[in-house]
Amino acid sequence: MDEKLKYKEQNGCSGICCEGCGAMDAPLNTFDWLADVPGNAEDTDIVEVQFKNTRKGYFRNSNKLPLVKGDIVAVEANPGHDIGRVTLTGRLVLLQLKKARLTPESELKRVYRKAKPVDMEKYEEAKAKEHDTMIRSRQIAKDLNLDMKIGDVEYQGDGNKAIFYYIADNRVDFRQLIKVLADVFKVKIEMKQIGARQEAGRIGGIGPCGRELCCATFTTNFVSVSTLAARFQDISLNPQKLAGQCAKLKCCLNYEVDAYVEASKRLPQRDIELETVEGTYYFFKADILKGELTYSSDKRIPANLKTITARRAKQIIEMNKRGEKPESLLEDDAMRNSKHSADLLEQSNIDRFDNASRNKKRKRNSSNREYRNDNNKKGKKKENSKPE
Repeated sequence: MDEKLKYKEQNGCSGICCEGCGAMDAPLNTFDWLADVPGNAEDTDIVEVQFKNTRKGYFRNSNKLPLVKGDIVAVEANPGHDIGRVTLTGRLVLLQLKKARLTPESELKRVYRKAKPVDMEKYEEAKAKEHDTMIRSRQIAKDLNLDMKIGDVEYQGDGNKAIFYYIADNRVDFRQLIKVLADVFKVKIEMKQIGARQEAGRIGGIGPCGRELCCATFTTNFVSVSTLAARFQDISLNPQKLAGQCAKLKCCLNYEVDAYVEASKRLPQRDIELETVEGTYYFFKADILKGELTYSSDKRIPANLKTITARRAKQIIEMNKRGEKPESLLEDDAMRNSKHSADLLEQSNIDRFDNASRNKKRKRNSSNREYRNDNNKKGKKKENSKPE
């Protein structure tokens, strides 16, 4: 409590920063915005516990331990016990249970105790063997000619069980593999198949946007992503740009597709040609969110491009249906001369800084040249003025 009060005095918060934030270095960290609400922890005896990477579980605190976010606990496992970190308590756990398709009345395993130094020693010993176990198990699977990739190994906190996460395109008969692994590592073996997106979430990394991967931070439910999401947003169908580090279509393609679909409904169909006195105009491109369309006078190449609003395009379509043709795509001279957002690169040359440095260098060289010429002239005058 002393540390918590000290934090409040320094930061002026009401405790939510102490209890709600927790360690932000763990994947899928949940911000507990109800942490400072009185009686929040007493609403339910179920707590959320996170293990290695993205594996989470829900356990019943039947012993009424005073648990807060960040506590390391020993929980019931089959067999033995496992070690994990408490990531959520109170009312938000009930909401997380709905996402996991569980109910508070479900049969949940128990929280034994807060982790002791002996538990942590066993835990560290087990974790130290994970990488070597993964490398050796890959070699064993290769020797058995199994078409699968073991992406990660997770030891239970007491070291009595190991979970092998693998990826396989087809069904794999790994009964012989389990026998060999159990004989080599002397632990209970559990095989768990994951997809490419789950593997990327467990490994982690930085995306092309410069931020940590969504699957490694907050994404829990992986929804299928299709190329239609890219088509709706007018994104180039370049596989190298659309694919993420898991070699699948990026999950973020689904984030804004609904907004683009709604905005597209306000635009006219793209295959409709606009007839004017100047000639026929064909659709070239569209700014969906801005509600503007660009038309070209040539169907094959961009020529005489003109940008109009969706309202103006619908107006011309209605005029064409009545057999009328406007003089121009643009409504009036004011729209024709309308100013768009300023573009710094359009207003000035991008090499202007290089040109300035070149000009300075030229001036410096010319001044040095003039200085040398003046000195040469003075030297010649002195030589001519000497008596013979």
